[in-house]
Amino acid sequence: MTPAVKMLEHDGADFELLEYPHDPRAPAYGEEAARALALPPKTVFKTLIARLDDGRLVVGIVPVTAQLDLKALAKAAGARRANMAEATDAERATGYVLGGISPLGQKKRLPTFLDASAETLERLHVSGGRRGLEIRLAPADLIRLCTARLAPLARA
Repeated sequence: MTPAVKMLEHDGADFELLEYPHDPRAPAYGEEAARALALPPKTVFKTLIARLDDGRLVVGIVPVTAQLDLKALAKAAGARRANMAEATDAERATGYVLGGISPLGQKKRLPTFLDASAETLERLHVSGGRRGLEIRLAPADLIRLCTARLAPLARA
């Protein structure tokens, strides 16, 4: 049981766990999850950690079919610039390993931004806190539990 699952259970949120055998050779974890679980890729979101120009770490959540627009994330967070955080910083702040970083149950609560495309979905999928585990839940629950703000963060 991961901290993400514990958080959802404690809250009483409506969610489903989806598991698949993780392939350590898979180049992109989110795309692997979509393929392995036969999910529409636009409903599978990846959780990325960025560092703002003022040093703060923030979370950007975008569909696996897109890239995180760092300029848009910086703007949403009230900063001038953002860069992807170092892997060790992301893992230390969240308590999760790369490829299994969940926006839920992170060790340190970071400002979180969810791509606005999530609003159009009934359910979306995010990492459950380890490779090979996805959580299906309503975008409104993710927003509430992460205190996330919606922003246009994805670019093709």
